[in-house]
Amino acid sequence: MTSWQQFLSGQGATVQDGIIRLPGRAKADDSIIADLSHYGLLSLEGEDAVTFLQGQVTNDVKKLDGNISHYSGYCSPKGRLLALFLAFAQDGRLYLQFDRGLLEPIAKRLRMYVLRSKVVIADRSDDTVRIGIAGNAAEAALNTRFSHIPETEYAQVSQDGIIIIRLPGTLPRYELLSPAAQAAELWTALREHLVPADKADWDWREIQAGIPEIVGATQEAFVPQMVNLDLLNGISFKKGCYTGQEIVARTHYLGKVKRRTHLAHIAVDAAPAAGEEIVDADGIAAGQIVRSAPNPTGGQDVLAELRLESVEAGGLTWQGQELALLPLPYALEK
Repeated sequence: MTSWQQFLSGQGATVQDGIIRLPGRAKADDSIIADLSHYGLLSLEGEDAVTFLQGQVTNDVKKLDGNISHYSGYCSPKGRLLALFLAFAQDGRLYLQFDRGLLEPIAKRLRMYVLRSKVVIADRSDDTVRIGIAGNAAEAALNTRFSHIPETEYAQVSQDGIIIIRLPGTLPRYELLSPAAQAAELWTALREHLVPADKADWDWREIQAGIPEIVGATQEAFVPQMVNLDLLNGISFKKGCYTGQEIVARTHYLGKVKRRTHLAHIAVDAAPAAGEEIVDADGIAAGQIVRSAPNPTGGQDVLAELRLESVEAGGLTWQGQELALLPLPYALEK
């Protein structure tokens, strides 16, 4: 158990399958503070790090200057997503945050392509504590601790060795990245103004913001546009070549995207798993679950990748349960 996990255990948390779990559930309108150690974090550094990563991912790595973050996809040669990163830079290092279950295979794959490039790839998941802040009181809480916080989506600032990133969505959301030695003090100061929350609470707010994720069950299931990565400004169509670029560019330039990820509610207690099938009124496959989380008022909210013609026809179900489609915070056309 890490020192951070020991600290949270003293706050009433338990560790189950490597995930920090806090007792109880936050309400939908609570402003929350959440541990984000269920994400993995890789760093890349060295004089060739930017050039190397630029040839691997969908977004423009050169724009990561310590003042801005972005989402970026990592594709197979067939243009199918292997991972989805929140990417940023600080003090000469590039950082990639993504599902922790994919950390080892993705790190191994990246190292395979380093070859003679001067790049060092390291796992920073335990020595950098990630904390999520979300809700209408989030800004006021952060202002009690920091002299300046990012005001626009994806903006990034740093103070006292702590990185603060403003995340997208209509609800104010931030991620803080802190050296492990400072994390306990930071959490203690902020939780005076916020409700401690579980992974499920954070995932639900991510889903409300329309943020997809790639996990083991959905690797190579989606071209980036299928999970709305272009609508989240996670694809650069001007940066040049990267693995899978030809397929991604063809999808963009040669016609309308036929599959998109939608927000929906399912009135069930059991959580749909990523990769599980959604069918239309005729029982024909129409898409699959991208991610899910329990709605604080009951049932499950999901992001579901769906054929647009099936959405228009209606009658979509998961295991016999109706999908009630909800509006995303961004338009499905760009």
